[in-house]
Amino acid sequence: MLMRTDPFRELDRLAQQLMGPGTWSRPAAMAMDAYREGDEYVVAFDLPGVSAEAIDIDVERNMLTVKAERRPMAKSDDVQMELSERPLGVFSRQIVLADTLDTEHIKADYEAGVLTLRIPIAERAKPRKIAIGGGSDRKEISG
Repeated sequence: MLMRTDPFRELDRLAQQLMGPGTWSRPAAMAMDAYREGDEYVVAFDLPGVSAEAIDIDVERNMLTVKAERRPMAKSDDVQMELSERPLGVFSRQIVLADTLDTEHIKADYEAGVLTLRIPIAERAKPRKIAIGGGSDRKEISG
């Protein structure tokens, strides 16, 4: 069995008790997977509970930035929060993209809380055959 430990769990619990539930949370990492599939790279981000309108994707030169905001649910006066573990606020992740990727043609899809970016490999980076010129193209120099 694999156990994940969090050395700051007790500190987080203490901070929430002192400040009140739902008023403070430690920023959580935006989990992602990245892999190559054929002629494109795929990057998938887990963003559960985030609406598509709250996601912003920017590319400047080779820097890809993904920002997402998870807002608190609308609460009525008769709701008393007992436990609040889901982080709220703005999350951001930056990735440096290789020069071999075509940042002009990135495609983004968002389904079931997963943002998937497909980044094509640039034509100049794909393997290609080089033709070899024959011996008849050479000129002899006589002296």
